[in-house]
Amino acid sequence: MVLIGVVLLGLAFFIAISVLHDGLSARAKPTRLEEFMARNARHLAIPGNARLMQNPVLDSPEIQREARLHFADHCAICHGNDGSGDTPIGNGLYPKPPDLRLPATQDLSDGELFWIIENGVRFTGMPAFSDNGDHMAGNHGSAQDSWKLVHFIRHLQHLTSAERLEMERYNPKGPEDREEEQEENEFLNEATPKAKPESQTHRRP
Repeated sequence: MVLIGVVLLGLAFFIAISVLHDGLSARAKPTRLEEFMARNARHLAIPGNARLMQNPVLDSPEIQREARLHFADHCAICHGNDGSGDTPIGNGLYPKPPDLRLPATQDLSDGELFWIIENGVRFTGMPAFSDNGDHMAGNHGSAQDSWKLVHFIRHLQHLTSAERLEMERYNPKGPEDREEEQEENEFLNEATPKAKPESQTHRRP
């Protein structure tokens, strides 16, 4: 009994050292043990009936475009337009957002992806977007929007350059981007000749 206690204590110490490597810095890379524990914890946390849910939204080009632009506006700030997670905010999170194109995400069922979008993942930067979630839910939309995002996540591996360019126009803009956009608009307005009012135009009899 004492031996079991010592082994468990040693295991707990090893896990603590593994989790707290590099202190509490978010710049650290999770160890393989942390990744293994996180994946299994997520699997256990998702209800069994959620895994069996089927996507009630039929996929189509229209649905893909809606989800694509929704993703660009709400999700790309952390996940990137391509789902890689390689963004300034994404790279600053711990753990960092997963590459949604890889099997670790693509092998999840539609129901699991939907549940994660709706409920978020505790101890990560992934918030809950359901109506019962946080304040961000009001901007996200309904459960239908989450199901549409599931279709888009499946499409990430086949995202085209044209689709990515379209998404960039819908990405949230920071102060610098807005200022640059305003300067461009002002320059274009000055370069475009203004039409004279009709009352000032001289017509020949």
